[in-house]
Amino acid sequence: MFPTLIRRMASRSNPSIFRNATATPPPASYISPYKPKKVWPPDFSRLSEKEQFRFERRYKRRLILATARPRWDKFVRLAQLFSVTSVVIYSVLFMDWQTEKQPFQGVRDKFWGALGAFSPQQRYERRNPDVATTTDHK
Repeated sequence: MFPTLIRRMASRSNPSIFRNATATPPPASYISPYKPKKVWPPDFSRLSEKEQFRFERRYKRRLILATARPRWDKFVRLAQLFSVTSVVIYSVLFMDWQTEKQPFQGVRDKFWGALGAFSPQQRYERRNPDVATTTDHK
């Protein structure tokens, strides 16, 4: 930020840095022989409401397109999703709620019971199979 500011101030031909000071006209080499078709910025007090709306809509759209940063937006969305999901998982499975009855105790028991099959102590335990699916009805 500061290098840009210093570079801009150094490149000024007009030594005055005040806003209201009159600027020197550009050198003759920068003056184009072709006159612009439209005066920019337009005087909104002279435009009809329809034309004002058209200008606003057009330049709002251009501003949105110019400031769009899809990669950054995607990163922010993924970071938000990850943080919210991790807080929910932590609060349901691990957090001590400091109450008599834990509100998610049933969910915790089912989750850790399902993961218990992967523990070294219960890995080789045989579970009771579902009888209806194991018998043949031919």
